[in-house]
Amino acid sequence: MALDKMGDLSLKETVPRAEIVEVEGIPVTESIFSTWDRVWKFKARPDDLLIATYAKAGTTWTQEIVDMIQQNGDVEKCRRATTYRRHPFLEWSIQGSSDVNYSGLELAEAMPSPRTIKTHLPVQLVPPSFWEQNCKIIYVARNAKDNLVSYYHFHRMNKGMPDPGTWEEFMEKFMAGKVLWGSWYDHVKGWWKAKDKHRILYLFYEDMKENPKQEIQKILKFLEKDVSQEVLNKILHNTSFEIMKENPMTNYTKEFQGIMDHSVSPFMRKGVVGDWKNYFTVAQNKKFDEDYKKKMADTSLVFRTEL
Repeated sequence: MALDKMGDLSLKETVPRAEIVEVEGIPVTESIFSTWDRVWKFKARPDDLLIATYAKAGTTWTQEIVDMIQQNGDVEKCRRATTYRRHPFLEWSIQGSSDVNYSGLELAEAMPSPRTIKTHLPVQLVPPSFWEQNCKIIYVARNAKDNLVSYYHFHRMNKGMPDPGTWEEFMEKFMAGKVLWGSWYDHVKGWWKAKDKHRILYLFYEDMKENPKQEIQKILKFLEKDVSQEVLNKILHNTSFEIMKENPMTNYTKEFQGIMDHSVSPFMRKGVVGDWKNYFTVAQNKKFDEDYKKKMADTSLVFRTEL
């Protein structure tokens, strides 16, 4: 099994903060940049499922829902490995010492079908083979304000990310698209457009919070799966924020001890809609809204920032 190939991911050594470089104008880490050629040439298979999101938009949550569906609600099977290893993070790699290595690409290549793969890539950087093979893709979008807050805290606790600077500085970077994986605005709009041409299920984080059962049923239909009411309830329960926050296979406490500092901010922090109100000043909110209006003027996409 490909999982055995990866070393221990609990980094004991100190890790320098990632530097940003660009691929086709999109900010990425140096390790993504160094393997980009291989990522771009990645060979998708027709039965691959791709879970795509902007970072911190409900990725792990969606991965767990999908895995629970695929394992027919078997909790033990879903605990066979961490999210990180069950679903290769396509473009991500960590090149540490010999015992600290992770390559989503290598993990995916060695994995038997059917594979579920995760990415944060904007639509234009998705390897062409996914389109050629007509793969199914689930995309989840989260409102910009909550996404920004979550991303800021993730940068604070994750040394594998660039230093976020202050809240004000990070907000400016986010608005300018000078953060890893680029502009949130372009990301959500690009995928929104692509859904008309490809097999893409486009979901909203806010809908998933408000009515998880309804959204899980959408995923079931998209994956052409059928489960009993009992299994559906089991999936609902085990993919709730409270349960996942305590699950070492989903909360990222088992790996990356030297990279992720959960004492700064837990990987699974709040998982709510509207937390941005605790961070945005009145002036910041006004500025953000004006900028948002301009950047989102050319799309039919509508987000909710509170429930």
